[in-house]
Amino acid sequence: MSKKYRKKPVVIEAIQWTSDNLSEIDKFTKGKVKNHESVLIIPTLEGEMYASLNDYIIKGVNGEFYPCKPDIFDKTYEEVTE
Repeated sequence: MSKKYRKKPVVIEAIQWTSDNLSEIDKFTKGKVKNHESVLIIPTLEGEMYASLNDYIIKGVNGEFYPCKPDIFDKTYEEVTE
């Protein structure tokens, strides 16, 4: 029998790749993300993943990084202002 579950509210850190902020991404990821032509190569827990321009780079709850497409990011997250 299946059950329903609610995702726990978690505040995440993220940065959007805008093509002119590679130094900020490098600082945010502590040099873990590599720039290769028109994509960023991100080592994740599942292996290398690629981020395209305007994708978000998200820092996970265990300090790992992964890419997220802007439309999914907008549906899943909202900015925290504290």
